[in-house]
Amino acid sequence: MSLIFALYLTVMVVTANSDSNYYGTTKPVHLKEEKVTRLHFYLHDILSGRNPSAVRIAHANLTGGADSAVGFGSLFAMDDPLTVGPGKDSKEIGNGRGMYVSGSKDIRKFTIVMYADLAFTTGKFNGSSISVFSRNPVAEEAGEREIGIVGGRGKFRMARGFVNIKTHQIDMKTGDAVLRYDATVYHY
Repeated sequence: MSLIFALYLTVMVVTANSDSNYYGTTKPVHLKEEKVTRLHFYLHDILSGRNPSAVRIAHANLTGGADSAVGFGSLFAMDDPLTVGPGKDSKEIGNGRGMYVSGSKDIRKFTIVMYADLAFTTGKFNGSSISVFSRNPVAEEAGEREIGIVGGRGKFRMARGFVNIKTHQIDMKTGDAVLRYDATVYHY
């Protein structure tokens, strides 16, 4: 009887130890040498018309008068085309999908906070993307601002870096904008 009890305790201890670990450890992966890729493209954020690429999905009831296309506290979903040039008929190379929220009460200091996955659908980086999550002070005087790259997938796995954005064209009445993106991407 005591032999059976000892065997039972041994099985219970082994079972308890194997179920108590919720993680595993592995040896670090030896990464390839880090690369730097510079990308240049345009993002078309269109709020107006019959086929907008960004739409308001939520807004605060107490903010953003009727004269503002992007009132304070408004949340937008985006599926913006990425193109080689600034023209609406320029070759499309991908899309920017994500969300942004208007984070400024004063339209003269218009700032958004954005998360977007900038995916490439053609060429050398087809199937790859960079992810940005950052404050974007759209109305900055210098006209050029920087947002952070926080990740990526495909050829940009484990990406980090930054994107310099310059407004190529903006309509403050409709909110429509064409933006030049110059990205510096560090990846493996």
